[in-house]
Amino acid sequence: MSREDLIFIHAPSVYDFRKESMFYGPVSDLVPSTPVFEMYPFGFTTMANQLYKDGYRVRIINLASMMLNDPKLDVEAYLSKLRADVFGIDLHWLPHAHGSLAVAEIIKNLHPASRTLFGGFSSSYFHEELIRYPQVDLVLRGDSVEPLMSPLMSALEKGSDLSDIPNLTWKKDGKAVVNDLTCVPEDLDYLDIDYGWIVRSVIKHRDLEGAKPFKDWDRYPITTAFTVRGCSQRCAVCGGSCGANRRVVGRSRPAFRSPEKVAEDVYNVQSYLNAPVFVVGDLRQNGDDYADRFFREAKRLGVDNHIVLEVFTPAPEDFFEKAASTFDRYSMQFSPDSHDEKVRYALGRRFDNAAMEKSISYALSNECQRFDMFFMIGLPEQTAESALNSADYVRHLYRDNKNDPRLFLYTSPLAPFLDPGSIAFEDPERFGYRLFARTLEEHRARLASPNWKDVLSYETRWLTRDQIAEVSYDAADRLNKVRAEVGLMSKEELESRERRSHDARLLMNEVDRAMGIKDPQEREGTLSRLKERADDLMESTICQKRELEWDSPGVLRSAPRVIKSLVFRRKSRSG
Repeated sequence: MSREDLIFIHAPSVYDFRKESMFYGPVSDLVPSTPVFEMYPFGFTTMANQLYKDGYRVRIINLASMMLNDPKLDVEAYLSKLRADVFGIDLHWLPHAHGSLAVAEIIKNLHPASRTLFGGFSSSYFHEELIRYPQVDLVLRGDSVEPLMSPLMSALEKGSDLSDIPNLTWKKDGKAVVNDLTCVPEDLDYLDIDYGWIVRSVIKHRDLEGAKPFKDWDRYPITTAFTVRGCSQRCAVCGGSCGANRRVVGRSRPAFRSPEKVAEDVYNVQSYLNAPVFVVGDLRQNGDDYADRFFREAKRLGVDNHIVLEVFTPAPEDFFEKAASTFDRYSMQFSPDSHDEKVRYALGRRFDNAAMEKSISYALSNECQRFDMFFMIGLPEQTAESALNSADYVRHLYRDNKNDPRLFLYTSPLAPFLDPGSIAFEDPERFGYRLFARTLEEHRARLASPNWKDVLSYETRWLTRDQIAEVSYDAADRLNKVRAEVGLMSKEELESRERRSHDARLLMNEVDRAMGIKDPQEREGTLSRLKERADDLMESTICQKRELEWDSPGVLRSAPRVIKSLVFRRKSRSG
């Protein structure tokens, strides 16, 4: 293999999940990835773009996806063939605490002369603990470190002192050094987002599997365009809220990408892929004018991919009218977290149900292709009765919208962890939480628990961990029955989902009993026998994951666009 200056590696949540006896439960039912959380962060792409532009040899390898798609992959043999001065490993989402550290240890053993660089939100929060692990050489803190990548690489190459690299936590003579956190860009227009780099990298390394953002991306190639880093919302359990951003990455206010640049990013995607583009961040977060400018520029450019927008609070009708007049296909995502206003207010979500219901109706009457809504279980002030009553509220929503099949509602547990940096994590008693993990090591250790409910890092004043697990299954079953009642799910599909939910609940209890076996060999043997059933229930435990998918042809259908765009851009550069 060719030598790279830096290789980004995305590890699975738990290493090695293929051998461990684990029952994941519904922790990833509502995201594109599996419970292995094999979707790598978008920051890999922007950092790689920046390094490539500055003349560095860089590559992205999604090790988690490779391990999922090839159960026989010899990870250590594969990693031993890689050559890089620096290996960048993300610890952005805390569920990677186990896998990222294990993979870093393997890399450090195989390539002792290479540096290991960690980054991401969780790395930033736990940087002083993280740097104490022997397999970690460097931690780059912050949410916008692209401008620091080339200076850091240059300093490492020259053997220079690292004291002048902002945001860096590093080791000097075996002791931790924490540089000041001063690189916090106030806008995102400096980012060079070129999806063509990924295409060229796949061709260069002849490796689509390693570059895929998640396991099924070749079948379902969704993409993203970011409007913002940071947030203006104060949601109590969110590690990306405004308070958490200030506390963890030094961001006192959101940093926005100009709406014209966001529209250009979306158009850049469609140059290569006929795929849905998820526009991350509420377009109204920086004012109504920001949204208007985005819509105008997207219309001027002729964006024709399926566009997915999200709102943090109910939107007025003219927002959906503008979306409908701009895009041939658009969908919406909205996470009110609970139908119960008391619970929602306790979270810091200050809007009522009447406003929310109007927003849904506005979207459906303005050509929205689908409207997804998400509820969670394990929230402040949320009792079992409140969580279960979400099904009755869903029935009410369907009735008011004439059982519109474009309306999709989901529920899942707040899992597996309460986000470090969130207000509730920092002040759990105020919000009725009891925490079972505070440190990085405590979270890392929990991830290897065989039963998903034991991985949960919290319980609430109103629900124990056992109750959160049981109510999660009960609430999903009730919601599925409502969809069947209103004619949006067949009897056969309902029965299939109920069987799967029943089997998952039964397995959860069997794993509990197995964990109670005192003899270690007998306990491990019992868990091993349960593993095959657990693997079968790994995805779509309480909902059908594919139901979440927006219409998207496979990646091979986009081959003509890719070829045309690469040829055009090559001619443009030579001209």
